[in-house]
Amino acid sequence: MRGILVLLGLLVLAAVVLISLGMLKIDWKAGQMPSFEFKMDGGKLPTVQTGTVETGTTNVTVVTPTVEMKNTVVTLPTVEVKPAPGATPAAKK
Repeated sequence: MRGILVLLGLLVLAAVVLISLGMLKIDWKAGQMPSFEFKMDGGKLPTVQTGTVETGTTNVTVVTPTVEMKNTVVTLPTVEVKPAPGATPAAKK
């Protein structure tokens, strides 16, 4: 039952979207069945004149920085963990 309601909701949503985009037209007249008109006409692209883009390479001398590597002694912090006296390791599961 819930699936049917979801399907019905999706159909209504699709109809609303098609009507708002002008692709579906429903003509209601009293005493007659409604007539439906569904348009799927493709639009035409405008004709425009565009410029051209050319790519290439050229050799140029530029100044670039250099990196010098050297060994330096630095002081790093250390961490030492000491277990509590009489502590036993936890059992592995």
